[in-house]
Amino acid sequence: MSKQPDRSDLEAAVFRRLIAHLDERKDVQNIELMNLAGFCRNCLANWYQDAAEAAGTPVSRDEARELVYGMPYEEWKSRHQQEATPEQLAQFKASQQTGGH
Repeated sequence: MSKQPDRSDLEAAVFRRLIAHLDERKDVQNIELMNLAGFCRNCLANWYQDAAEAAGTPVSRDEARELVYGMPYEEWKSRHQQEATPEQLAQFKASQQTGGH
């Protein structure tokens, strides 16, 4: 008889699916995610790092980012990150001033 998944199992599966989805959508820039949703891939890596620390199994910032990006962060940036437009930067700055991320 198989064990029913608990909430943590389901949440872990959702996290893996979100990471896979973001990996498939490398065209979506972090600035776009920040402006629309208030979080980005770096935020996910930071949250992962925080959770690991809280669980007593700390990971480095680079390790957390590599988990989220599927490769070293600097490699991902050089391959996929585009320069943010002035409009994107203005929107981001405005969201910071109004209590956004």
